[in-house]
Amino acid sequence: MTTPLTTAAATEAAGGAPVTASAVTTPRRRKRLPHTPLNPRPSLPLTLVTGLALLYTLLPLAWLFINSTKDQKGLLDSFGLWFADDVNLWDNITRTLTYDDGVFVRWLLNTLLYVAAGAGGATVLAVLGGYALAKFNFPGRKAVFAVVLGAVAVPGTALAVPTFLMFSKMGLTNTPWAVIIPSLISPFGLYLMWVFAAEAIPTELLEAARVDGSGELRTFFTIALPLLMPGTVTVLLFSMVATWNNYFLPLIMIKDPDWYPLTLGLSAWNAQAQTAGGEAVFDLIITGSLLTIVPIVVIFLLLQRFWQSGLAAGSVKE
Repeated sequence: MTTPLTTAAATEAAGGAPVTASAVTTPRRRKRLPHTPLNPRPSLPLTLVTGLALLYTLLPLAWLFINSTKDQKGLLDSFGLWFADDVNLWDNITRTLTYDDGVFVRWLLNTLLYVAAGAGGATVLAVLGGYALAKFNFPGRKAVFAVVLGAVAVPGTALAVPTFLMFSKMGLTNTPWAVIIPSLISPFGLYLMWVFAAEAIPTELLEAARVDGSGELRTFFTIALPLLMPGTVTVLLFSMVATWNNYFLPLIMIKDPDWYPLTLGLSAWNAQAQTAGGEAVFDLIITGSLLTIVPIVVIFLLLQRFWQSGLAAGSVKE
C-alpha cells in the first residue's frame, strides 16, 4: 500500500523536487468569490417562494400520474397522492385508446390537425407580418401598430359569439374550418415577432444584401429567417399550447363528436357519468388527461433550446 510519504520519497529519488507530506495530504482550499450582482448572495425568502411555485406546478402533475395508475375502485378508495395496491397504468392506457371504438384516437388526430393548421398557420403569418412591420416603412404603419395593440387587449372569449354568428352565416360551423380559421389570428404572436424582428435583424445587414443584388424573398429566407428562429419557436410554442388547450371555441363551433378535440372529448366523457344510464369512466378521463399533456411536454423539451437562445436577444447593445 502506497502512503503519501513513500510517494514523496519516490519523487525525490527520481530526481524531482522533494515533496513534503503536508503538500500531498493537505488540499488547497478554494478561494470563495465575493458576492456581486453576477454572483448574488443566496436569498432564503426567494428560495422559499421558488420552492412553493415548483410545488404548485408539480403537485397537479404528480396527482395526475399517480391516479392514472388506479382503476375506478382505486380512485375512490385510496389516497389521492399515493398509489393503490394494484398498478393499472398500462391497462388504463389500453382501455382509453380503445374505449368507444377508439374515439380518443380520433380526438387526438383532430387536435393534431387543429394545431398543425391553426398554430402553424398563425406562426407563419406572425413571422411574415412581424418582419414586414419591423423592417419596411409604409403609410398607415402606426395605425396598424395601434390595431395590433388593441387586438392583444381584447380577450378571445369576447369575440367567440360574433365569430360564431359570422361562421354560421357562412355555413362553416360544425366543420374543422370553424376552429382552424380563428386560430390563424394571433395578435400577441404578431406583436412579439414585430418587436423581436426589430431588435434581432440589423437594418445594415439587409441593406448590404440588397446592394449585393439579393431579392426580398431571398433576403428573408437566407438572412432574416435564421435570425428570427428563436422568436419563431417562441410564437409557435405559445400558439400550439393555446390551440391544444382551446376549449371554448370548439364548444360553440363543433357539435359533431367526430370533430371534437381532446379538450371537448374529455369533457364529454366527464358529463357522461351525469346522464341517465351513462357509464362513469373517471379512470379513463384521468388517463386521457395524462396522455393529452405528454405531446406538449415532449415538444416543449425538444424546442426549448431555440426558445432559451432568444430570451436575451437585444438586451446588450454593441
